[in-house]
Amino acid sequence: MSKKQTLLLIAIILFFDQASKIYIKTHFKLGDVFVVFDWFRVFFIENEGMAWGAKLSDFSSYITDSAAKLFLSLFRVFAVCGIGYWLFQSVQKQASKMLIISVTLVFSGALGNIIDSVFYGLLFDSSLGQIATFLPTKGYSGLFYGNVVDMLHFPLFNGSFPEWFPFVGGHYFSFFDPVFNIADMAISTGIGLLLFFNKKAFPNP
Repeated sequence: MSKKQTLLLIAIILFFDQASKIYIKTHFKLGDVFVVFDWFRVFFIENEGMAWGAKLSDFSSYITDSAAKLFLSLFRVFAVCGIGYWLFQSVQKQASKMLIISVTLVFSGALGNIIDSVFYGLLFDSSLGQIATFLPTKGYSGLFYGNVVDMLHFPLFNGSFPEWFPFVGGHYFSFFDPVFNIADMAISTGIGLLLFFNKKAFPNP
């Protein structure tokens, strides 16, 4: 896979990821839902932390939310630099096409979410109870303190566990509850390809 093809794939993923996020931020209020199908909804939420909204401050009372957010944003920046170096080396050494595609997907997705967490606090004002303004005089937070925009929700089926079911009998459940974005899809797809097509990605012993 050539450098031009790799850069084109990165550009396509970033374009659709950021276009969808900017559209949601400038047309939806936080918590708004648009039902496309019973099993697919556009549900606008903002993620302040890691996957499923987890934050470092949730695990220790010594870490403030502000410090946890800054650490997470900086960690993401360093991580994407490392992934970018791996990708550059893979293209330079003409590694397998499967490896380059997989790492490109992970890199593009990580970069897409970094743009949110690093810059969105400056580029938009708050979405709470209002539709955000792009490039306001004052954003909702500072550099490195932005929230990642999520909007894709697939509640494929829901119901209640049978009463006889241990521990959760009678409780309501929904599958699939997490709300995510195009960047998350790229990361998950890239990791999935590396796991399931490991021998194609790393053909040499």
